[in-house]
Amino acid sequence: ALTGNVNIFYYAAMEEVTGAQLIAEALKTQNVEFMFGIVGVPIIEVAMAAQAAGIKYVGMRNEQAVEACRLYSKFSARPGSLEAIPSVVEKAVRTSMYGRPGACYVDISGDMVNAKVNRIVSCCPPPPVSLADNTAITEAISVLKGAKRPLVIIGKGAAYGRAESALRALVEVSGLPFIPTPMGKGVLPDNHPNCVAAARSRALLQADVVLLLGARLNWILHFGLPPRFDPHVKVIQVDLCAEEMGNNVRPAVALLGDVNAVVTQLLESVRKDGWKYPFNTEWWSALKEKIAANAKISKALALQSAVPMNYYTVFHHISQLLPGDCVIVSEGANTMDIGRTMLNNSLPRHRLDAGTFGTMGVGLGFAIAAASVEKSQNTGRRVVCVEGDSAFGFSGMEVETMCRYNLPVIIIVVNNNGIYSGVDPETWKEMAKMGDLTTIAPPVTLLPEARYDEVMTAFGGRGFLVRTVEELRSALKLSLSDWERPSLLNVLIDPASDRKQQEFPWLTRSNL
Repeated sequence: ALTGNVNIFYYAAMEEVTGAQLIAEALKTQNVEFMFGIVGVPIIEVAMAAQAAGIKYVGMRNEQAVEACRLYSKFSARPGSLEAIPSVVEKAVRTSMYGRPGACYVDISGDMVNAKVNRIVSCCPPPPVSLADNTAITEAISVLKGAKRPLVIIGKGAAYGRAESALRALVEVSGLPFIPTPMGKGVLPDNHPNCVAAARSRALLQADVVLLLGARLNWILHFGLPPRFDPHVKVIQVDLCAEEMGNNVRPAVALLGDVNAVVTQLLESVRKDGWKYPFNTEWWSALKEKIAANAKISKALALQSAVPMNYYTVFHHISQLLPGDCVIVSEGANTMDIGRTMLNNSLPRHRLDAGTFGTMGVGLGFAIAAASVEKSQNTGRRVVCVEGDSAFGFSGMEVETMCRYNLPVIIIVVNNNGIYSGVDPETWKEMAKMGDLTTIAPPVTLLPEARYDEVMTAFGGRGFLVRTVEELRSALKLSLSDWERPSLLNVLIDPASDRKQQEFPWLTRSNL
C-alpha cells in the first residue's frame, strides 16, 4: 500500500546490510506500508526484514502463477546486483503510480537475500500532473454543446485521479447525465439525480456524444461499437495514457492529461461560457422513463417471498442494511453483475471487483488488503465481500488469513449451487443414480448446498447458513456488530435464479 507522503529515509552511515534488509528498506523508503506474500526459503528472511523495518506483513494462502504476471506487468526487471535493488524498487514503485497505474514485477535472485552491501536511495516524487491542450478543451466544449443526447461515462481512472469534487461540479453545472463503470461507482454517488445507471443500455445505445473520463472502450463498455452504441457516436476521450486514445473508436476530441486536471479545465470553460444542458429535453425524459420501468421490474423481483430466494431479494435486503461508507468487494457471474446494479456506492474508491480481465479469485485478497488498511487506520469502515459460490471457491482458504489476523471482513456467498446456475439436492441425487457424474452432471454445476459457512467456523470465525429473508437480515446484523472476527453468510438461493431479461444479451449469451 502506498501513501501520498513524500519522505526520505537513509541508511545510517553506510551501514552494511543484507540483501533481505536492503529489499525491506528500499520498500520502506518508497512508503510501502503493507507486504502480502507466501513465505518459504529464502523469502522468510525478506518478510522478517520487512517487519523489522516497520512494514506490516500479511501472510496469504493462495499462491497464483506469479511468474505469469511478468508478461502483463507495466514494468518488470531482475536486478543484476545487490547495489541495483534500491533503484529498481524505486523505479517499480514510481512506474506503478506514474501515468496509468499498473502492477510491476521485480524478480530478485535468491542468492542475493543473505549477501551484504552498502546503499543509499531516496523516495520517488509524486506523479506529475499534466493538462490537456487548451484548443482541444475548446473543441470538446463545442462538441458537447452540439449534442442532443449527451452522456458522461465515469471510469475508474476518475476514481484513481481523485476527480470527485471537480466532476461533481461539472455534472451539476452542466446538467449532464452520467453512468459509472463498475469501479467508477461512487466517484459520484449512485443516488445522484444525474445518475442514469438504471437506464444503462438505453443511455449507451442512444447517446450521440459521450464524454469518456478515465475509462477504456473494452468489453466492459462493449468496445464502444454497435449494437450497444450508436454507430455515429462522437467520443470525447479523457485519458492520461496517450496509447489508449482511439482504441476501438476514434475520438472526436482527445484530451490527454490527468483526469482531475482536465475535468477542472472543462468545468472552468463551462462556467465561463454559461452553458447548461436543459433538464426538460426528450433525452432526459426517455432516460427517466427507462429508469422507472427497470426499477419497477427489479422491485417486483426483490419483493418476492418465495423460498429459496432469488438474487434480487437477497441484494434488496443486503442493500438496506449495509453502511453507506462500507467498502464493497464483489466477484462472480450473476452475483457481481446484479450486485453492481443493486448495491449502491456513495463514496469514491469504495468498490473493488474482478476488473478489466474479469479474473475470479481476487475477491478475498482484495478484502484482506482493504480490511488491513481500514484496521490500521482505525477508520471504522466495514469491508463486505459479496461472492458467488464459484468465485469463493478460487480463494476460499483465505478465510484462515482473515481469522489469523482478526480482520472483521463480512463475506456473503450467494450460493446457487453452480456457475450461472446449478441444480437442487434432489436433482443431484437423481443424477448420481443415473451413473458417473463426470459424464452426466452439467459442467456448470457445483455440489448443492455446500457448507461454505463451516469453512469459516473451522478457523474460529462466525458462519451462518441462510435460507430466508429473516435469517439473512439477522445474520447480517449480527455480523455488522462484530468487530473482533470475520463472518461468512452462506446464502442459499434458487439454483434457477437469473438476471432479469436483458435488452442486449450478446456479450454473455450462450448457445445452450
